[in-house]
Amino acid sequence: MLKASFEIFINSLIFLGVMAKESVDVLIEGGKATAAPPLGPALGPMGVNIGEVVSKINEMTASFKGMQVPVKVVIDSETKDFEISIGTPPATSLIKKEAGIDKGAGNPLQDKVADLKIEQIIKIAKMKESSLLGRDLKNKVKEIIGTCNSMGILVEGKQAVETIKDVNEGIFDKQIKEEKTELSAEELKTLEEEKKKLEEEMKEKIEEFEAKAKEIISQMNGKPASVIKKKLSEEGIPETIIKELVKDEEKKEVPKEEKGKEKK
Repeated sequence: MLKASFEIFINSLIFLGVMAKESVDVLIEGGKATAAPPLGPALGPMGVNIGEVVSKINEMTASFKGMQVPVKVVIDSETKDFEISIGTPPATSLIKKEAGIDKGAGNPLQDKVADLKIEQIIKIAKMKESSLLGRDLKNKVKEIIGTCNSMGILVEGKQAVETIKDVNEGIFDKQIKEEKTELSAEELKTLEEEKKKLEEEMKEKIEEFEAKAKEIISQMNGKPASVIKKKLSEEGIPETIIKELVKDEEKKEVPKEEKGKEKK
């Protein structure tokens, strides 16, 4: 009987301890938390020092500048003390940061917007380690390389799928085993030069697509916009360019309702 009463007492204390904690989960841009929504209004009713919370979050997320970071603030309802835990941004955000780009390729199968070294891939895999499915770092590295493939990003100067084959063959076993994540100044310089080269190639390719698309549109003058779009797509013109160039053709078309009124 005494034992049962003691267990009830302990369970009650645990329950009260849980009840004394409140938490707020938000997405914050690294280093840019403010008292404005979503953070301020969520913390306001809890009586915590919002300024201190904001300052601490910005300090802890400074390295994630330009990325959305999951943040959890746990507040003790009685003492108003707080604890902050920082998650990691999505793998795509980390990849873009390492590559120094704002977005991935619109057509990743054809366009390549950046090139990463295996050390950068290992760095991202370690940052996302707890949320990746691979049973070890080598498999987690392959997951990140797969994400690069869907973004039009080369790895070690190759198509990402080819680099995965190299990982499978053990070419990068030494770097992965040593968990190497740093690059030399020379390697960083080489990557920057490669990035500029890819940007120039992309610009030339876009100009070629636009010239080809304009020629097709000129040849199909008077045809419905839907027919022109289909032809451009068949010729391999990227969707973003099609939308931009065909919108003028769509404006020229008279709506069916208006055509009916004209006949009357």
